Amino acid sequence: MTLAEDLIGTWRLRSRVDHLPDGSVNPEPSLGPDPLGLLIYDRAGNFAAQFMRRDRSSIEPADAASATERQRGRISSNNSTAVGGYDAYFGTYAVDESTSEVTQTLDAALTPSDVGGVVTREMHIVDQELVIRIALTTGEGVAVVRTLRWSREA
Repeated sequence: MTLAEDLIGTWRLRSRVDHLPDGSVNPEPSLGPDPLGLLIYDRAGNFAAQFMRRDRSSIEPADAASATERQRGRISSNNSTAVGGYDAYFGTYAVDESTSEVTQTLDAALTPSDVGGVVTREMHIVDQELVIRIALTTGEGVAVVRTLRWSREA
């Protein structure tokens, strides 16, 4: 089965961590150590993604600064921006089987500066687990590889 065929369905987030250049692994900072997430791909080339920090009620509503940081080029353009512990976007996608990369065009997003963005993710599926790797640079200028692990729901 191809990646494009195997990707179709609904996926539930199991983990979302950043791998740093020194070999350490940290929870992704905007969504915390145990975020909730849902990812859906359909046969027509559409996708939708939603993420939420599990302890969202304790978040200060100051994440709007993240959007300003992106506009200044201080956050990677290969990632979306969470606001108040929540991130959501949807659009279309295309799979490159030769590189195992999926390119997503964001038709709509929680953060206005993400709308129209194009992001690329390396994806692999093994034993009903989807692993997504995203090379990006943090707001502090550190190159990281964000790794998301998903289990198939349907």
